[in-house]
Amino acid sequence: MGGDLKWFTGGSRISASIEAAKLGVEVLSAELGHSGGHVPVMLDRVLELLAPALTGPDPVVVDANLGLGGHAEALLAAHPALHLIGIDRDPTAIERSTERLAPYAGRVTIVRAVSDELPAVLAHAGRPRVQGALFDLGVSSPQLDEAERGFAYSYDAPLDMRMDPEQELTAERVVNTYSVAELTRILRDYGEERFASRVAGLIAKERAGNPIETTKRLADLVRTAIPAATRRTGGNPAKRTFQALRIEVNGELTALEEALPAALDALALGGRAVVLAYHSLEDRLTKQVLAARTKETGPPGLPVPLEAHQPRFRLLTRGAELPDDDEVARNPRAASARLRAAERIRQG
Repeated sequence: MGGDLKWFTGGSRISASIEAAKLGVEVLSAELGHSGGHVPVMLDRVLELLAPALTGPDPVVVDANLGLGGHAEALLAAHPALHLIGIDRDPTAIERSTERLAPYAGRVTIVRAVSDELPAVLAHAGRPRVQGALFDLGVSSPQLDEAERGFAYSYDAPLDMRMDPEQELTAERVVNTYSVAELTRILRDYGEERFASRVAGLIAKERAGNPIETTKRLADLVRTAIPAATRRTGGNPAKRTFQALRIEVNGELTALEEALPAALDALALGGRAVVLAYHSLEDRLTKQVLAARTKETGPPGLPVPLEAHQPRFRLLTRGAELPDDDEVARNPRAASARLRAAERIRQG
């Protein structure tokens, strides 16, 4: 893949870093999306928002959810001086993005880790300050498209849903061992499922006879639990349950709660963070984190604002930005995307 491999460990799940010789092959932005049909979501807007922060002599961007590397490839092509640090827990994503980014290998560090290990990743890379941070959240195309991984209700496959196949917790274990109360909480909080208690109760009843081991059986159970009138609208009724289980198995919201503030802390003055969320829970959490960093914290009513309490960041987007109709037509998976961004305007 174009260079020497350097391995290191650091933190419980950080396993590898790739620093390789640059091959010097230029990839045009217009050609992005060639890798396995992967189309980066809202690519032009991501590039536009990050570009002003990447004009210095040695800019660094941390891509906290590298996936197949589509956004990373575009950033490296657009900014010849850029060094990109890519983080992902999925070994398939690591393999494919490493191959995709091989032309830029001398300017790329790829680390297998969870995004909440971002501070340790930056420390090991010797880059405690970065000019850009990108979060492309949610499930990746290979995870959805490879049936055996058990993320999709459209395939009959083992109930798995692990982004990191080496971790112990699977969707099957959650479905078959969590109490009814725990399942209800997960389906309600992570899936925003109105009928969480009905779904959880039916799961418990059915698993008492035989463990629920496949995506098809679970999807069929959910369909049975949801009232017929509700099933006629809103798409597949299993969607919310599968989302909830995936978030629980992979600790996605917990990771974001740690990783996004850490990324903001790592931004240099003028540095920018961009977040692409794909469901309301991710977007709500992102909104809350950014709002906390962009408001004044001093006592109300002071005649002169105190410098120490001035906001350290400013929002770059008004609310959440959506993909346009043309992009959704080209890439239906972009339909649920919500983009928010902020810039560091003060040290502190």
